[in-house]
Amino acid sequence: MRQLLLRPGAEELNYEIRGIVKKARMIEQLGYEITWENIGDPIQKHNVVPVWMKEIVSDLVGQDKSYGYADSKGVLETRQFLAGLNNQKQGVQISAEDILFFNGLGDAIAKLYQFLIPTARIIGPSPAYSTHSSAEAAHANTAPITYKLDPDNQWFPDMEDLYNKVKYNPSIVGILIINPDNPTGMVYPKEVLEDFVKIAREFRLLLIADEIYQNITYNGIKAVSLAEVAGDLPSISLKGISKEFPWPGSRCGWMEFYNRGASLEFNKLCQTLENAKMIEVCSTILPQLAIPRIMTHPDYAAYRQDANERIGRRSQIMKEVLGDIPGIKFNPTQGAFYNTIVFDESFLDPNQYLPITDAKVQGLLSEWLKDTAMPLDKRFVYYLLAATKICVVPISSFCSDLRGFRVTLLEEDEEVFRDTFHQLSKAIQFYLQSHKKQMA
Repeated sequence: MRQLLLRPGAEELNYEIRGIVKKARMIEQLGYEITWENIGDPIQKHNVVPVWMKEIVSDLVGQDKSYGYADSKGVLETRQFLAGLNNQKQGVQISAEDILFFNGLGDAIAKLYQFLIPTARIIGPSPAYSTHSSAEAAHANTAPITYKLDPDNQWFPDMEDLYNKVKYNPSIVGILIINPDNPTGMVYPKEVLEDFVKIAREFRLLLIADEIYQNITYNGIKAVSLAEVAGDLPSISLKGISKEFPWPGSRCGWMEFYNRGASLEFNKLCQTLENAKMIEVCSTILPQLAIPRIMTHPDYAAYRQDANERIGRRSQIMKEVLGDIPGIKFNPTQGAFYNTIVFDESFLDPNQYLPITDAKVQGLLSEWLKDTAMPLDKRFVYYLLAATKICVVPISSFCSDLRGFRVTLLEEDEEVFRDTFHQLSKAIQFYLQSHKKQMA
């Protein structure tokens, strides 16, 4: 080409959650069934959408208005409804004008970082949800800046680490909070959220909270929203229906702007995001129309409660199966539907293995392992896929120095769920002992 095509930073975009699928498809083509634990798709894991929910969508499909444009910000009645839900929490109060719809939170996240100047940095958690960390790194043309989540302290944030990074890096203009967290499944207590607010207030920072899992908590845990603690600070909440309804294929998410008038720069950012949506015209209308009807349906609250209780039971099963394995750090999940298992790195070495009986699968694995510089958790993930056909994601791919992997709690069939994690337990234990066996 006569000139370079890519803008600086574009190569920072990476999504290992989907990337591992390419490897799994190769094994699938050899005739094996894959157990997909790499992505948070409830539908893929046999979550049955209730008939009453389908009837609402079906009725809307039959209405001509579902085929037209929405307001650029989103369907007015839906924005009014969502503002009302927020305002019931007695925290920051908003109106329909403070809500902006996007084609999924991935779209919202990309737009948010796109319009920040490259020198303006948003610090986020590590392990990091890669949609955020990749987009932030791409906009800044450098590695993302992160604060540590501590697996030795229930995955709570290391506030000293966060404070020092903010204090000594004046390019940081905002803090990202993911609550409930992906990939760890941790839910922040109110006191922890208030600590974020204190830091943001001291250094005059923007607060951003990805709260798409806000209503997916269990085992007695409830999530506190950003609106309840933000006070008068400029803040953005990111929400959506992909997981909660669940309707991941709808690609429907939104931003809620809190205290828009608190900062001229923040107001300009909000206005820029709205202007970008006007140029795009609008986001997909059908799921927006469905939101108030689904969430006010008399069966909705019971549906969500039952779904949460089922995830909670599966979290207990996971704890029973994986909780006491030597060589790993296990924290029971509290929200969302993920768990991050971390290896004690003193138990890892580059000679560990799992037995592979199929020569063709072994051939694929040998090709994958030619990258001798790959992190040791990625090496385990490849062996696990080849040996057990269970597809998980390495934590090193979540912008983390830790070594481990993320799994989901989505499989609705508890017998299948239990069997999957028993297989995983055996694989972990064999793998961690395998080099010693080989040397014996």
